[in-house]
Amino acid sequence: MDAQTVTDTLDRPIARELLASDIPARLSYVGLDGDPRVVPTAFWWTGEVVVVATVVRSAKVAAIRRHPRVALAVDRPGMPPRCLLVRGAATVEVVDGVPDEYVAASRKVTPAEAMPAWEAGVRALYAQMAVITVRPDHVVLHDFETTLPKAVADLVAAHGDAR
Repeated sequence: MDAQTVTDTLDRPIARELLASDIPARLSYVGLDGDPRVVPTAFWWTGEVVVVATVVRSAKVAAIRRHPRVALAVDRPGMPPRCLLVRGAATVEVVDGVPDEYVAASRKVTPAEAMPAWEAGVRALYAQMAVITVRPDHVVLHDFETTLPKAVADLVAAHGDAR
């Protein structure tokens, strides 16, 4: 997918809404044993990349280092369905302390009154964290109002042709 299409899709209002929401992303990667994995995770969208921070010894860290191609899905419940699908290359960097993106992602899901205690606890717990950065190179948005999955759009078109 070309870079302009990726940028244009990520800039659509529904995509921006999903990226800013408190909905966890579902991160998909290939495990060290070759089997697929999907894990829900808090994330931060910088406007260019998706950032996920985790425990340095997390299984996904070693797996992503070996197989850096990942996929993410951010979708909301309810009707009409809305789903943002992202694929890209991931990098992993171990950093000292707690990265700002981790705190920002957590603010999306932690009540404001609980945030100071949560942040103090996290900063006391982690001497280092692994930062997984995903640079989108393929993005699809299904909002079921202006965009549909291709198979559904093809079915609708074929149904219309049959009339």
